[in-house]
Amino acid sequence: MQKNNLTAVTEFFLLGFQGRHGFRIFLFCLLLVVYCGTICGNLLIIVLVSTSRNLHTPMYFFISQLSITDIMLSTNIVPKMLHILLNNGGTITYFGCITQFCVFGTSETSECYLLTVMSYDRYVAICNPLRYSSIITSAYCVKLSIICWFLSLFVILTNRLTTSFLTFCGSNIIDHFFCDLVPLLDIATSGTFIPETEVYILSPFLLIVPVIIITISYIKIIAIILRIPSSINRQKAFSTCSSHLVVVSIFYCTMLSVYLLPTRKSPKISKILSLLYTVFTPFINPIIYSLRNREIMKALHETVHRHINL
Repeated sequence: MQKNNLTAVTEFFLLGFQGRHGFRIFLFCLLLVVYCGTICGNLLIIVLVSTSRNLHTPMYFFISQLSITDIMLSTNIVPKMLHILLNNGGTITYFGCITQFCVFGTSETSECYLLTVMSYDRYVAICNPLRYSSIITSAYCVKLSIICWFLSLFVILTNRLTTSFLTFCGSNIIDHFFCDLVPLLDIATSGTFIPETEVYILSPFLLIVPVIIITISYIKIIAIILRIPSSINRQKAFSTCSSHLVVVSIFYCTMLSVYLLPTRKSPKISKILSLLYTVFTPFINPIIYSLRNREIMKALHETVHRHINL
């Protein structure tokens, strides 16, 4: 399948994960279970935060926003991936490819900024607890959330504009399981200068700057925690941000590995790393926040008992 340019392309062919039928069926079942768990776990967090008064705090508001991005990301990637696994590859229309790329970029960029905002929230809570309620108000949380989503939409619209410069005179077979910018650049024959330049310009704002802000925040948080004389109080203080720190570490380690390390020469490694942050990270996030959080577990028990009594 060959097309002359991007505007003339009617469909792409996604290779996905090539392998024996048994392996693909195993991977299909695994990803189906993970996807169902992702949707159920994140929906549960959204419902608990919305209905439980004890969870009407800034931290849980941002966690619910993070759950929304995880649902968007999984629903955007996994259903098509399951279809590809069953058919040992699959086609996707040009419009479908661009839509998938835009939704993927929006959800991932939003998660980058939300994790950064959550680190700031933890910084204020631990380093400036007396002023926390006056600084991190409900209105301020909503404003920060809107800014995160607005910035993500701006970035992805910029990406959409730059991809219009790509031309394809050869194969339109994408050696990946979803439409991402790097695989599109790999099969483009010309017009890659502007998108690649944009990547170099925006990457610091999408990855490097958030990582620096998060790192500085946690350096100050850890410094304050170590000054607390009581070991019990130190443990309580650290428990309020440990879940977020685990999520940040998993998310950014895989993202940085895909987009900053030279994995383009190894498509298999790139696919595996992409699988981690597009499929398994959204699945792990609600588990980390629920199993390591007494307030969410308490809200879950209260909700279950309330419905049982009804």
